[in-house]
Amino acid sequence: EKATQKIAVEIKSFIGRSAVSEFHLAIGQFLNYRLALEKLASERVLYLAVPTDIYQDFFSDSFVQAVLERYQIKLFVFHIQKEEITLWKN
Repeated sequence: EKATQKIAVEIKSFIGRSAVSEFHLAIGQFLNYRLALEKLASERVLYLAVPTDIYQDFFSDSFVQAVLERYQIKLFVFHIQKEEITLWKN
C-alpha cells in the first residue's frame, strides 16, 4: 500500500536486446493488467516499475514520455542494488 491507496506493481527490468521492444511489450502488458484490475479489483491502482538506469537512459525520451502521458501510466523508479524507490510518477 502507498499511504492509504492500494496498488499493484508490474516490474519490468528491460533486459532484452532492444529497449524499444521491451517498452512495447511492457506497455501492452501494463494496459491488459490495468483492464483486468479494473474488472476484478477496482480498488487497486497499477504502477509500472522500472530500474533507475532504464528510466534515466530510455524513459527520458520524448516519445516514451508521450506514451506514458497518453495512456496515463503511473510509474515508479527503483534502485536495484539499494532496493529502494527513487521516484513516484503519477
